[in-house]
Amino acid sequence: MQAYPRRARLVAGALMLGLLTGCGLIQDRSDEYRNAPAGDTVKVPDWQSKARIQPAYPVREARAGDAVAQGEFSVPRPPDMTSEILDENYVVEELNGQVWLLVNEVPGRVWPMVSSYLTERGLGVAQENPQIGLLQTDIANYSQRARALLGINGESANDELTLVQARVSPGVRRKTTEIQFRVRDLANRPESMLQWPSETSVMAQERDLLADLGDYLRQREDTKSYSRAALNIPSAPKVKLVSGQSDDPRIEMELSFDRAWSEVNRALSEADIPLVDIDRSAGQFYVDYRSEEELESGWFDWFADEPEPEYTYLVTIRQEDGVVNLRTQMAPDHDGENRSARLLSELFEYLY
Repeated sequence: MQAYPRRARLVAGALMLGLLTGCGLIQDRSDEYRNAPAGDTVKVPDWQSKARIQPAYPVREARAGDAVAQGEFSVPRPPDMTSEILDENYVVEELNGQVWLLVNEVPGRVWPMVSSYLTERGLGVAQENPQIGLLQTDIANYSQRARALLGINGESANDELTLVQARVSPGVRRKTTEIQFRVRDLANRPESMLQWPSETSVMAQERDLLADLGDYLRQREDTKSYSRAALNIPSAPKVKLVSGQSDDPRIEMELSFDRAWSEVNRALSEADIPLVDIDRSAGQFYVDYRSEEELESGWFDWFADEPEPEYTYLVTIRQEDGVVNLRTQMAPDHDGENRSARLLSELFEYLY
């Protein structure tokens, strides 16, 4: 009666030993990786950017005589997809009376951390509404820790009641979140969620709170959780590319004109597109978007200096029907290849 359990234990032990020693149960596929044939090059249409369809885990090319070709290699690890964004994470940004904390994470992961921050700082959470992305604290005057955080002294504690509102919303760029604070002084304790004010009169105080929140999030990067309630936060992108077969190719931005201008200026800088001139009142950027072939000066180009930027393309933003539209066009006197569609697609990559 005991033969079968013993036999099962022997089989299980043999399987475990095989897994630990690699005796054929886990196949070494290094040779398959090395000998895999190269596929055809993907052809990208003019209106699309190559960056959006590059492989997430590119296969390293094997050259004659290198370690890959000779077999003395290990299969490369996939790239760290967060290595670039973490260098600029938790940045406090400010524009035209608005200040916010930019976090390279989706709202569903940021929401519970903001709630934890408010609780640990002695503010607590009295009201929350994930559908509109708002949290509202309890009265700060009754907590010594919260009063110290907000700089509430003993004399003003009996005159006004102070609370903090936090707004968590998707950022302009994909997979980012923007957080804002509002410090509110009230005569009475509110019984429900207050309406979010569009402007603030204590920006310096809110900027300090956002910087403190950024430090708090940075110290707890390894303990992020996910909030199912935060799934209700509106997540529609604020930047959308209307291209392809459209008769009016453009980028639609659900932003104020000032914010859109700032984002486009940033995108041009990050894309290393030379800026020749600007006309903010007309919403126009005069840029140089010549191809590498057009920039070459001939056989003796290695002796020449870097070519001076020339106005070859126009980037225009306009407020139309509640959104800001961005369009690109070739300069009238530029006789090179028309790369307006490619410029539009590349700007979208850096905007969203």
